[in-house]
Amino acid sequence: MRPAPPVRVEEAVDDARVVLPEGTAVPALVPPEIFAAAAAAFSSGRRLDMRSLARRLGVARATLYRRAGNRERLLDELLWWRARRLIADQVQATADLTGAARLTAVIGGALRVIAADRPLRVFLESDPETALRILTGPHSTAHRGMARALENLIDLERARGAFDAVVDTPTLAYAIVRISEGFLYADVIADRPPDIGRAVTVIEALVRGVDLARR
Repeated sequence: MRPAPPVRVEEAVDDARVVLPEGTAVPALVPPEIFAAAAAAFSSGRRLDMRSLARRLGVARATLYRRAGNRERLLDELLWWRARRLIADQVQATADLTGAARLTAVIGGALRVIAADRPLRVFLESDPETALRILTGPHSTAHRGMARALENLIDLERARGAFDAVVDTPTLAYAIVRISEGFLYADVIADRPPDIGRAVTVIEALVRGVDLARR
């Protein structure tokens, strides 16, 4: 097999734009000063409390709710913003790979970063119900966004002829996302320790097993 040609930076950035057409900017629906304060609180490991956030911003709670929505909506936007930056980094870092190898590398890289994300772990431990509702719930922006980005990555590799699954893209993406969540949040969901290594092994077996391009 010939070695893959070197990838230009522009190509890597273009791939990230295909996978994440919304980009990695902070959400436009939340005023910048509110979002910055919320992101700082989350990153420091503090509970994102709307009363405390309003006090730090010097506004009434009613004003905060009117401008940014409720706590869960703000957390949803915050987690999706953090996820978008993570996905873009992984897509660009794997631009020299193709097909099943790239899919596995992006997913595995993302899972390892998420598993090591201390602020996210604090959130899961302190407020597991809200955290799981946002991270795994079918109606959250973060969960739907992750699934959509994975679909875009799968379709990008399909369009290049590097990957051709026997199942449709939404079904494959759904299976990968649910497997990822099952291992990543196993301690909260099933009282088992998270195991990223096994998650990557299972996902790689799935992706390579359905790939017609390798046969």
